[in-house]
Amino acid sequence: MNTLKKIREDYEILLRSVPAMVTATFILSVIFMNLFASKEILRTEYFCCNGGLLLSWISFLCMDCICKRFGPKAATKISVLAMVVNVICSIIFWAMSAIPGNWAASYAAPDAMASVNAGLDSTFAGAWYVVLGSCTAMFLSTLVNAALNSAIGKKADNGKFLGFAARSLPSTCIAQFVDNLVFSTMVSHVFFGWNWKQVLICSFTAMVFELVLEAVFSPFGYKVSKNWEKRGVGRQYIEMLAKA
Repeated sequence: MNTLKKIREDYEILLRSVPAMVTATFILSVIFMNLFASKEILRTEYFCCNGGLLLSWISFLCMDCICKRFGPKAATKISVLAMVVNVICSIIFWAMSAIPGNWAASYAAPDAMASVNAGLDSTFAGAWYVVLGSCTAMFLSTLVNAALNSAIGKKADNGKFLGFAARSLPSTCIAQFVDNLVFSTMVSHVFFGWNWKQVLICSFTAMVFELVLEAVFSPFGYKVSKNWEKRGVGRQYIEMLAKA
């Protein structure tokens, strides 16, 4: 009971300390990333791109900002919270898809109403192995990202943008590859029949794509984290860590 009470108190202080907009953006990016992953944008022999790929960098950028200001444990805790909310939303989506009725989009195609409804129900319901693979991949990549970001930051972060980039980009690069590799192995290889060459190549190429997006928006992440430092955002949580 004491352990659960401490975890609850830590979360209460952390959620009061991390700006709500960042936490909300983080959680929403995880939810929509998994939902958008059901839409395939590009597919070739060795490269696949889905809608989730366009959003995954957002969660890692949020993690980098949180890790720089609040430390790796805080970034991990927020990630766990995002995963819990994602599972809850997945259950809600599944329940909604199981309720009889017609989606609004089905009325635009009366001749294919049943197919449209079935397609939308399937999209929102998802599959248990997709949720499991997504949560596992995110949890492992979060641990990797937080640990590397913190370790590199202790040696390379000089308080300037280059220091922020030096800790954020390498950690994101490796963590994104871990995320892609775990998900592709658990879901695409096991359930969709991908061979190992496809798994490895797609994991690498997707990582490069996500890393480019993170690099483009990293100046914004740096400004956000520096603004937190100047304003003393999250002082209560940081002081609590110092006393621990």
